[in-house]
Amino acid sequence: MLIQPHAVHQARHFLLPGLALFLSLGAATQAVAQVYRCPGPPVLYTDALSAKEAQEKGCRTIEGTPITVVQAPKARAVASAASGARSADSKVDPAQQRARDSDRRRVLEAELQEAELRMAQLQKDYNGGQPERNGDERNYQRYLDRVADLKASIDRQDADIQAIKREISKLP
Repeated sequence: MLIQPHAVHQARHFLLPGLALFLSLGAATQAVAQVYRCPGPPVLYTDALSAKEAQEKGCRTIEGTPITVVQAPKARAVASAASGARSADSKVDPAQQRARDSDRRRVLEAELQEAELRMAQLQKDYNGGQPERNGDERNYQRYLDRVADLKASIDRQDADIQAIKREISKLP
């Protein structure tokens, strides 16, 4: 079979762009890292884990459409300066501000008392890690699950108490 020189030239015009497109698509698919969805209270989407790390953390791979991250627009310096520097007629009366602060302190102190009472009850139920078994806990695993839930509740309640104390300390 004899190939004419002008036929090779015409074929090159069709093959080279197609070959370039094919190679660029292949490179693009190789450049995309594997995206993982990791469980937890804040669900995490990441491509910064290796396959082994993702498996250890219980992460699943995301198939299909890639995830797009859109960053929030940055706040303008003019807007923050305008909100920080209020005009003299928009200021709150000092007596009214003191009243607001005292109301806030009273509400936070009431919340703190309630949180401390809940904490005391949880610690009483937890009994130093050895709570009493309930009648419906014939299955030992059910008992262990309740003990773990009590411990987690105590930890959450402690964090709540610390947060309320921080808020109270910020008040004038």
